Amino acid sequence: MARNRFRACILWTGIIFSMLILSGCEQKTINQILADPSQYANKEVAVAGTVTWSTSLLGNGVYEIEDGTGKLLVVSTSGVPRKGAQVVVKGKVREGFDLSMFNLPDPIASGLVLMASSHKAR
Repeated sequence: MARNRFRACILWTGIIFSMLILSGCEQKTINQILADPSQYANKEVAVAGTVTWSTSLLGNGVYEIEDGTGKLLVVSTSGVPRKGAQVVVKGKVREGFDLSMFNLPDPIASGLVLMASSHKAR
């Protein structure tokens, strides 16, 4: 009887621990991030979307993802997915310079990027 309780305790501890790890990086929409960048600045977030363009050189690169609510630039040091790929990207939101005075596409003009720590194709 005590052995079964011990096993149940171990099982529940593992389940709770797994849930805590998985919830450590909450998935957000791009619009949520763009609407209030300071709330997410330097925090780990996950974003899912479609790669609209990408470019890389020697394993480093930049790509843009779109999720239907907005577009966001992603900077990666571990390669980039191809155009059209469905991805989930995890990383830290960084605010750069305000480039809105130039006639640039919105994701670039905002100066907001996601510094990718990982990406996974869906």
